[in-house]
Amino acid sequence: MKRYLRLYLYFLRFSFSKALEFRIDFGFRIIMDVIYYAVNILFFKVIYLHTPFIAGWREDEIMVFVASYLLIDAIIMTVFSANMWWLPFYINRGDLDFYLIRPVKPLFFLSLRDFSASSFVNLIIAIGFFAYSLITFRGVITPLDLFVYVLLILNGVLPCYVLQMLMIIPVFWTHSRRGFIDLFYSMSLALERPHQIYQGWMKVLFTSVLPFALIASFPATLFFRGWNVTDLIHLMVITILAWVIMLFFWNVGLKSYSSASS
Repeated sequence: MKRYLRLYLYFLRFSFSKALEFRIDFGFRIIMDVIYYAVNILFFKVIYLHTPFIAGWREDEIMVFVASYLLIDAIIMTVFSANMWWLPFYINRGDLDFYLIRPVKPLFFLSLRDFSASSFVNLIIAIGFFAYSLITFRGVITPLDLFVYVLLILNGVLPCYVLQMLMIIPVFWTHSRRGFIDLFYSMSLALERPHQIYQGWMKVLFTSVLPFALIASFPATLFFRGWNVTDLIHLMVITILAWVIMLFFWNVGLKSYSSASS
């Protein structure tokens, strides 16, 4: 464990030094993410000019929800996204060989090597907006409620990462440039809406099959409406199951991988 921690600290130092060499790109990425945050906030602000509730949620509740998924998105962008962008190229060009021979788990190295320093600045902004949304929330928040909610938000990072990886892993067989990641981006709009707006098979799809609702909507619902053991168990079981399925397909993909030397 200590070896992995030291290695990750090295990743951080290298990523920050590299980012500061390209300051215009560094600044542009910060501005781009800030605009993305503003668009998401204004989208719901405009809707609440015409209605007091969305899926039974007040405006202060929806702002906590928005702040939650923006925080999760900022964590994903900071920690994982750059690595997942390059993964299809490594598979197709045979560069994956250099990571498979290293004395660490390949998935650890490939998922965490490139830390996005510019997105880290936006992560701080997202944390600030999350704190502001909680301060302006009209409900009663106990320290225990806040602690559990933060844990569930951090847990939401895992299914978000897993769903992206499941869309990239088919590159082992399709040899396409991006796998099915564009499908992920299209469907990820589901995590930006309260899951109560979905009914029937769509609700089952987004809470169990492609569990986008478990990323932010489920935790927010539990936070607003009270902790429900059944929903907590559902969230944890689906999260663990998604992780196991992703690892299974990752290992199958590695067995199918044609290295540069083959």
